[in-house]
Amino acid sequence: MADLPDDAVERAERLTRLAREAVDDDEREKYRNERDSLLAEYEFSARVRNEDKRDVLVLHPDEWTEDGTVRVERIEDTDRAAEIPLDGPGDPEDWDEVDEHNRAVATAVREEHGDVHGANATAFADFMSNHYARPVESATDDEVEEFLSEYFPRNAWPTGRQKEIVEESVELVFERTSSGSR
Repeated sequence: MADLPDDAVERAERLTRLAREAVDDDEREKYRNERDSLLAEYEFSARVRNEDKRDVLVLHPDEWTEDGTVRVERIEDTDRAAEIPLDGPGDPEDWDEVDEHNRAVATAVREEHGDVHGANATAFADFMSNHYARPVESATDDEVEEFLSEYFPRNAWPTGRQKEIVEESVELVFERTSSGSR
């Protein structure tokens, strides 16, 4: 059986994050069902495991489970599974790749929406790269609030105009990464 393609892993992660942030049960269920349908195409399943006080999305082949329980004796190659931290810091080993991605998003925002939004997007990219080692689109509501209330005013040295539109700039980052608005 083939591994789960990277784009399916990324989409499953995004749908899981959307489900976690959904405001009502129907919306949560919609995102989970979409994720489960996507994974079923590859005969994979998802579960969220709590590890070291953070949640980790685990995507694994269906053949590893029986009656909803992972059977360790069925696991031949653990590399076939994908594990994605849903909160807390990412893997520092991935920092260069994450930072390159975040800067590319900020550059795209600058090119599409001008220098002020671009400067704000760059500050947000710096924040997510340096403080969480995760892509900008993975930011939780709490992390966005931390950026807006703590990091941005103290570390970005924003102009008055930047302060006025910073929330819109962050929305543009999420729109650019196809993760919708906050």
